[in-house]
Amino acid sequence: MPKVSNLMQQDITKLKTFLDDKVRLYNQSSFILNDPITIPHAFTKKQDIEISGLFAAVLAWGNRTTIINNCNKLMQWMDNKPHDFILNHRDSDLKPFVHFVHRTFNATDLLYFIHFLQWHYRQHNSLEDAFVPGKTYKEDTVEQALIHFHNYFFSIEHPERTKKHISTPARKSACKRINMYLRWMVRKDAVGVDFGIWKKIKPSQLVCPLDVHVARVAQRLQLIHNTQSNWQNAVELTYHLRELNPDDPAIYDYALFGLGAIEKF
Repeated sequence: MPKVSNLMQQDITKLKTFLDDKVRLYNQSSFILNDPITIPHAFTKKQDIEISGLFAAVLAWGNRTTIINNCNKLMQWMDNKPHDFILNHRDSDLKPFVHFVHRTFNATDLLYFIHFLQWHYRQHNSLEDAFVPGKTYKEDTVEQALIHFHNYFFSIEHPERTKKHISTPARKSACKRINMYLRWMVRKDAVGVDFGIWKKIKPSQLVCPLDVHVARVAQRLQLIHNTQSNWQNAVELTYHLRELNPDDPAIYDYALFGLGAIEKF
């Protein structure tokens, strides 16, 4: 891990105390209801959690009530059995989906997602294999897993427009929503907001989701040098957070997001 911090040990201790307090405040089961993560929390089957979680993460921009309502609509159209629907639907079952729109995500994108997921799950038991095809993941961060997922997701015939909905570090994107999805699937603690159902990737390899709220707070706390939401800043932020918690840096997503989006820090 590169040494990027200019913070003195005393500053690190103070910052860790401050952010750990914020984690305890926001990493609560009460957080679930009004957040997109409420969508996969409606399910217990692993594949249902993966599929509903992917849609919830990909659609997680804009008004949170609208995000949740649109995701619930998708799950209802899938008879609240997304894995079974993905594997066994007929073309006629897709009729409700052709008018779906969420911001710039439209029916063309949605139908491709469904097509890809069916293609994948007919060959694999878990969506984790789309990120890590081998038995274990040994890289320092999830960068290569995200690049692999993007390339794999578009390895079959696809609409060109849909590429904008699956970001990749190869294009210098911060990959906020996909990193958030990985946090949901990989992290696990006693509170139970995150699921921890994937085991190939370790929590220590996660990159902290970075959006405008988190970037503003991180820059104010001297964890990054500017407020740009790009891959370089996401990694730099994560390396700083590893100094506070080497095994679970992404846990501070709760603190940074809460400070930025809720407290307007």
